[in-house]
Amino acid sequence: MENHTSLVDTAQSMLQAVALARQVLVHKDNFKRFSASLEKTAIFLQELSKFKVKNSESVSRALEALKPEVDAAKQLAADCSNGNKIYLLLSCKKIVEKMESTSKSMSRAMSLFPLEALDVSPQTNQWLLNLCKNMEEAQYQVSAMEEEILQKVETGLEDRRATDRSFASNLLLLIAESVGISSEESDDLKIEFESFKNDIQHIESRNEALRMEQIILLLENADLVTTPKEKEMKYFTKRNSLGRQLLEPLQSFFCPITGDIMMDPVETSSGYTFEREAIEMWLTLGNSFCPLTKTPLRKLSVRPNRTLRQSIEEWKNRNIMISIASMKPEIQSSDNQEVVNCLAKLHELCGKSELHREWVVMEDYIPIIAGLLHDKNSETRLHALAILFSLAKDSDNNKEAIANHSDSIRLVVYSLARKVEESMRALQLLLELSRIENVRNLIGDAQGGILLLVTLANSDDAQASKYAQELLDSLSFNDKNVVEMARAKFFRPLLQRLFKGPVAIQVIMADTLADLELTDHDKQCLSRDGALKPLLQMLQLDDIEVKSVAVRALENLSGVASNGMQLIKEGAKNQLFELLFCHALSKLRQHVTTIIMHLAMSTASPEASADQIRLLETEEDIFKLFSLVSFTGHDTQETLLRTFHALCRSPSGLDIRRELRQISAVKILVQLCELDDFAVRANAVKLLYYLTEDGDHPTFEEHVNRRCITTLIKIINTSVSEEEKAATMGVISRLPLNPQMSQDLSECGALEVIFDCLRNVRAAHEKEVVENAAEALCRFTVPSNLEWQKRVAEAGIVPVLVKLLASGAPPTKRNAAISLKQLSESSSSLTTPVKTNGFLSCCFAPSGEGICPVHMGICSMETSFCLLEAGAVRPLVMVLGEQDAPACEASLDAILTLIEGVQLQNGCKVLEDAGAMVLIIKLLNSSCSSLQEKTLGALQRIFRLVDFKTKYGKSAQMSLVDITQRGSSSTKSLAAKILAQLNVLNEQSSFFDGT
Repeated sequence: MENHTSLVDTAQSMLQAVALARQVLVHKDNFKRFSASLEKTAIFLQELSKFKVKNSESVSRALEALKPEVDAAKQLAADCSNGNKIYLLLSCKKIVEKMESTSKSMSRAMSLFPLEALDVSPQTNQWLLNLCKNMEEAQYQVSAMEEEILQKVETGLEDRRATDRSFASNLLLLIAESVGISSEESDDLKIEFESFKNDIQHIESRNEALRMEQIILLLENADLVTTPKEKEMKYFTKRNSLGRQLLEPLQSFFCPITGDIMMDPVETSSGYTFEREAIEMWLTLGNSFCPLTKTPLRKLSVRPNRTLRQSIEEWKNRNIMISIASMKPEIQSSDNQEVVNCLAKLHELCGKSELHREWVVMEDYIPIIAGLLHDKNSETRLHALAILFSLAKDSDNNKEAIANHSDSIRLVVYSLARKVEESMRALQLLLELSRIENVRNLIGDAQGGILLLVTLANSDDAQASKYAQELLDSLSFNDKNVVEMARAKFFRPLLQRLFKGPVAIQVIMADTLADLELTDHDKQCLSRDGALKPLLQMLQLDDIEVKSVAVRALENLSGVASNGMQLIKEGAKNQLFELLFCHALSKLRQHVTTIIMHLAMSTASPEASADQIRLLETEEDIFKLFSLVSFTGHDTQETLLRTFHALCRSPSGLDIRRELRQISAVKILVQLCELDDFAVRANAVKLLYYLTEDGDHPTFEEHVNRRCITTLIKIINTSVSEEEKAATMGVISRLPLNPQMSQDLSECGALEVIFDCLRNVRAAHEKEVVENAAEALCRFTVPSNLEWQKRVAEAGIVPVLVKLLASGAPPTKRNAAISLKQLSESSSSLTTPVKTNGFLSCCFAPSGEGICPVHMGICSMETSFCLLEAGAVRPLVMVLGEQDAPACEASLDAILTLIEGVQLQNGCKVLEDAGAMVLIIKLLNSSCSSLQEKTLGALQRIFRLVDFKTKYGKSAQMSLVDITQRGSSSTKSLAAKILAQLNVLNEQSSFFDGT
């Protein structure tokens, strides 16, 4: 009965240990396994109490052995569930060892139970054996994080990092994470740390207590457990106790080998201390005796002399503390060199230790150093920026102290524009300061700051560019800064908000894009980076304000050809048309039509031609868009007309012009030509000019009446725009060539206007007016109307035409040649015959002064329009040598009038004297088939003359043979006939048939 009670009591005590183990908040995995093992043991004891015990003495001995281990397990679980978390973490190895020891002891105690004396089943017997084995082999492990923490603690103690605040802070954060305290719960962590400091006073082991004290010294430097005020009080208490004089180093601080103060003193078996690096080098060289005593070393290994190392560090820190406190007067002196030297020393100290930087801050150096940013000396500013950067890295408080000093941010920003080294240091400082929000606001507000940062971001210096872009990204938290960046041509933050921001932010960004002055390159970059798509998506929203800013932004971006093509590909036309014809959005109409105009202009670009891009696909689209011309204000009318200018010049221009003529656009344009609004009128005339491009059309006969002609003449006479004059003259030049139209033009004064345009050429920009005037003149030089020809000649226009053959553009030369040719066609009938006397007069050609060598009569420029009298032959011949085929062909037509009929002999002589024969033969090689055919016809006539055939036939043979092989059917036949004239081919050749 007694053993039964003991078994139950022991099982109950073990279950209490299990309950305690489950409450432990540290080493959870280990305690989970440990409690499971204890629970299984308790269950076994409970089961065992149900059996009849035959050998009570053996059971009693087993229970006696088990009870102390159960108590030990309870005590371990109780200590770990109630103990300080930091202490328990740092004691993790000892706890693991205790768990393993207790498990093994329990295993041995459980194996003492005499199962043969108990009436138990074989299964229960095996169960106990397995339990004992598992407990005996149980292994508990320190976690990876716990191992890392212990390693960092050892590193901190070994390397004397107790003075390194960041190391202590990071270590304490790692400890807090491991024991389940959030870094945000700083009060809980402070309470736990204070509890840890109190608990170590009760540690019985002196060595353990000493180790924990060292750990506390290490962790006390962490920001989380010491307030700035506490640190400051501690610092000034110590500094005020030091005095003002620097202490000389003790002799023991010097390494006997190097003679320098030791950094890492180590002790040899001889009892002497050396610098680690020096003594290890000594031993590496094969020496096995002490460098000082020359006695053999029992051991070649060394051990750290931590006491001496701590003394050296304390001596150094004492002197540094005094030095930092005593530098202020020198830094504030008027001696530039002294200031620079002190700053360099202070900079060096700040770079060596976080603790030194903390002392600098406590000595209130920040206002002093920040004030030096005003200094004119660049070295002073460089050191000041470097020191402030070192201090800013340590804490947000330091950042705010630097930023809040009068004008400091503005002065740092100014340094961005200075030399490379200063600019880089300023950039690093600003980047560090920008890590807190209120300082970012100050940087963004600094005049010119963002512009300078954008300039640096685009610089060739990779590091400066990287820092500047990081800082710009940091400043982009503020929408105002983002807008400022966009104005400085740094668009990335704006685009990020445009892509992903809420609608209200998208509106701000789109509004910014709408107002920016952008170069074509800027527009292309924005499009390439995806700005168009979100703007098009904004058009689909119901909010009118959203649509409005999106439209204005698209208006700004669409003004470059590549963007216009992209918008067309994205299907923008349908959305824009929907806005254009929505009455509720009439205020947007001008902006929308401008976008459409830009899209139209993009279709006229070379890239659009290659991509086969069209804006208006159907006749309905053309009709709808053009119909607005009659129902909108002048600004929109002008934009729409310019839109159709571009469309008429696009690859689909022929279709556009045809559709416009079919929908009676000519009628509307004629009406618009009568308006007083210059911009609308000028653009209407220009579009009307484009519609005349494709030849004679009935629509012009229907709508261009005397009233319209009068209006056109008035425009030419009164307009101050050469472009408008040129377009108007172009319309006149292309009006249908019927007698009634020509008569109306003549009666309305068109000839006089043409004369004025041809005579009054003053500048190069007027050449288009002249070109169109020369073309318009052609209808008034036709041989069928001698009256008009006389008016042209009497007005003195023929010399102007001759002059244009030399100075005009190719189209002008062509039209001048056409008019001269048409005038020349009347010369034979207008020349005055020479009277001859005597019966032999028929046998002799007239000769003498005043007799035209071609027309064989009295010629003049005004009465017979003779090309020779006008001095036009040589200029016409010169045109034959030019590259423009139409001009060559017109000039050839003109000079061929000199060899018509009976004039052949005399005309050929004149042409030969003018150098025409060689040039005519060269025209055989022209790629223009009509010019080649006319040249063949001319040579066929010229080679009728034996002298000319003999003189020039051979030089033409090769070209003629080539034509018989490669020419068209008609030119082959003509070439063959000429070769026959030259006796090169037989007249029966198949070439004469054109086969």
